[in-house]
Amino acid sequence: MAEITDDPNMNPPNTSEPLRRALGDRYLTYALSTIMHRALPDARDGLKPVHRRILFAMSRLRLASNGKFLKSAKISGDTMGDFHPHGDGAIYDAMARLAQDFTIRYPLVNGQGNFGNIDGDNPAASRYTEARMTAAAEALLVGLDENAVDFRDNYDGRLQEPVVLPATFPNLLANGSSGIAVGMATNIPPHNLDELISACLHMIKAPNARDDTLLDYIQGPDFPTGGVIVEPKESMAEAYQTGRGAFRLRARWEVENLDRGMWQVVVTEIPYQVQKSKLIEKIAEVIQTKKVPILADVRDESADDVRVILEPRSKNVDPDVLMNSLFRTTELEIRFSLNMNVLIDGVTPKVCSLKEVLRAFLDHRQDVLRRRSEHRIEKIDHRLEVLEGLIIAFLNLDRVIDIIRYDQDPKAALMRENWGQDFIRATSEADYLSPQEGFDAGLTEVQAEAVLNMRLRSLRKLEEIELVNERDALMAERAELDDLLQTDELQWKTIADELRETRKLFGRSTDGGERRTTFADAGEIEDVPLEAMIDREPVTIVCSKMGRIRAMSGHIDLGRELKYKDGDEASIVFHAETTDRLLLLGTNGRFYTLSVANLPGGRGMGEPVRLMVDLPQDEDILTLFIRVPERKLLLASNAGDGFVVTETEVVAQTRTGKQVLNVRSPAKAKICVPVAGDHVAVVGENRKVLVFSLDELPEMGRGKGVRLQRYKDGGLSDATTFSYADGLSWKDPAGRTRTETELGEWLGKRASAGRMAPRGVPRDNTFT
Repeated sequence: MAEITDDPNMNPPNTSEPLRRALGDRYLTYALSTIMHRALPDARDGLKPVHRRILFAMSRLRLASNGKFLKSAKISGDTMGDFHPHGDGAIYDAMARLAQDFTIRYPLVNGQGNFGNIDGDNPAASRYTEARMTAAAEALLVGLDENAVDFRDNYDGRLQEPVVLPATFPNLLANGSSGIAVGMATNIPPHNLDELISACLHMIKAPNARDDTLLDYIQGPDFPTGGVIVEPKESMAEAYQTGRGAFRLRARWEVENLDRGMWQVVVTEIPYQVQKSKLIEKIAEVIQTKKVPILADVRDESADDVRVILEPRSKNVDPDVLMNSLFRTTELEIRFSLNMNVLIDGVTPKVCSLKEVLRAFLDHRQDVLRRRSEHRIEKIDHRLEVLEGLIIAFLNLDRVIDIIRYDQDPKAALMRENWGQDFIRATSEADYLSPQEGFDAGLTEVQAEAVLNMRLRSLRKLEEIELVNERDALMAERAELDDLLQTDELQWKTIADELRETRKLFGRSTDGGERRTTFADAGEIEDVPLEAMIDREPVTIVCSKMGRIRAMSGHIDLGRELKYKDGDEASIVFHAETTDRLLLLGTNGRFYTLSVANLPGGRGMGEPVRLMVDLPQDEDILTLFIRVPERKLLLASNAGDGFVVTETEVVAQTRTGKQVLNVRSPAKAKICVPVAGDHVAVVGENRKVLVFSLDELPEMGRGKGVRLQRYKDGGLSDATTFSYADGLSWKDPAGRTRTETELGEWLGKRASAGRMAPRGVPRDNTFT
């Protein structure tokens, strides 16, 4: 049993309870307090109590975005004394984070002085800095003085504080949130406000919108420090649908060329919540321990912007290989966890999907709109009551003056007086009826007080007209508000208009509203290969007819005679560099990837390529060329089927290759040419030529393709791409280049038969 002390601040004396229950009750109270009041944000305004109280205290101090600054110590002191009875250090730290543009996407505090930096340095003491609200913070407070939200007593009952802020934009997703409670945590990345509002507008039009449809508007997180997200779209969609997941975020970098062929990598944006100073320390440690031997040095040249320089050990190092190695070993790439655990109704913690969070915000906006409208109606009713009294006074001005001059209690006399038909005339033109029960009654207390407070300068005809006009305008406004409160459709239309106005203030067309974080494919991150340590040198690739391959030093004359084994001859010869990667296409439609650095030297006759890749013995080499990642290829079989594919889709990770063009025996892969131009020219074995638009060919990653040309017999002989404006060129039997610009006779739709080839096309039916 646990004895309870006689401390009057604790339980009453002379009582006891089991230790298990005592600890359980107290720990449960602590856990709930941590979850609701410290760690988890409210889904409606996206704020925790400390942030909400800071902004409310700043609004009471009238620290408008276009007004004066005030000492941070005063702000944190008022917040602590009036609303948040915790340490002023914790309050100031929370306020400083709201002012850091590298921490929060849309800062809510405009700081003046040292509020910390991306290196991880702490803000200056609160007595040295000043602050005021930003326009985004003011947008969260709009309607606070119009009974838009509930208020509750502060910790000591002296004042009232808002339970939640009205929030004209979805701040929870716009600025994100993180926190650790008892048994649960939350971690929400910031997003682009323009995209969030677009998604909200879509949900207003389609309340039952699917989660994947919302991703057409919200591309993904938008971090204040920028960076590049390399997470697959499928994974991001699942994370937003379940409320849990992660995003791979990389630094943004570029290659900067120097003198004498040297270059360096410049990192201009680092991942979110990564301290630059610690990142550079980690990279320096990687250099010292030689975990990335191709990196020579790192230095920080940052000023207001981020500029981290990475120097390679050799100019022949591949920049992509260098960065991929650093992505694996440093915080130049991180995984940002998503855990949308929020207080969905201000009380209940729940892991929500993207749609649920947006729905909570929109429902909150509807509640705010209704409460503001009801508050406005109350104000209008009060003003209309006053206006009726003033109008009656104008209609009976002499009598009113007599009462005020001669009656000892004019207020009571005005309330007793029977104004008769004048009251009817004052209100007959309006639908609004006074709270008075009958027309033979006197003025109400509110009306009498207004008449007595009326200035003498108001006793003119023009003032009466203005009062009538004001009354009519207020009654029209009240009618509109009545319609608004009775119709959900009008409410959502008003909310949509408010969101569009907010987008004008903070959308992509405003300063800082553009998306900062972009998206890219992750690509392959592999260990630094041996060729990355080899200097970039020129070589000549030689592949013979029998499939023997070698890399000769230097860029030799491509027309020079070379030695081959008996019975063998030249097939493919081109210039390359030791750091290049080669793509080999077999007649089976499979692509194979070779590294130039791993090819045998040019002293011998070369080695069979089948020792390097698993190319079947009954298949031949169709083509071999240097990989250009962004280039597109036209693939086709001799059966006349083909499509367009990007080179990034055909890279093989293993020696078994990657099947790209599906062919069924006896068909073979026949054509692999780079795409250049806007039209395709096809010639069949029947010597018929067909020209059609390149747009008619699909872009695929793998498959059989579509029919290029129709044949009664035979198959495809050759195909090429060209610019229609420049005409179709080919080599004639004499080796001269001929060009045909009048191609209307051969122009048709894909899968047509075509017409006989133009005069001069070689008899072997090829264009090259």
